[in-house]
Amino acid sequence: MNLGDRGEGLAETFLRKKGYRIRERNYRTKTGEIDIIADDGNTLVFVEVKTRESIACGLPFEAVTAAKKRKLANTALLYLKNLRQVPPCRFDVVSIYFEKGRPECELIKDAFEV
Repeated sequence: MNLGDRGEGLAETFLRKKGYRIRERNYRTKTGEIDIIADDGNTLVFVEVKTRESIACGLPFEAVTAAKKRKLANTALLYLKNLRQVPPCRFDVVSIYFEKGRPECELIKDAFEV
């Protein structure tokens, strides 16, 4: 299992423990991919997961660039087009890095606006 897949699995478990209900993982369209789509109460959440083996080059969430945010937003719009009713939505980031072999997870709610 590669690092990205491992991180997404850890993020899903982490989010479930925080009360999120997972709708989908790895939602793919021609415009891009959303790692996790979940419900947090009445809010639909599009989650980007960033995983690093260390923080030597910065924290994982810092890798969510403006271009990545645009791709996520466009992919989220395609997902929303298939819903009958659009609930409140937000973008979260789960940042995971390994500290002495143990995963450290951080949730950044409402990480960015589009």
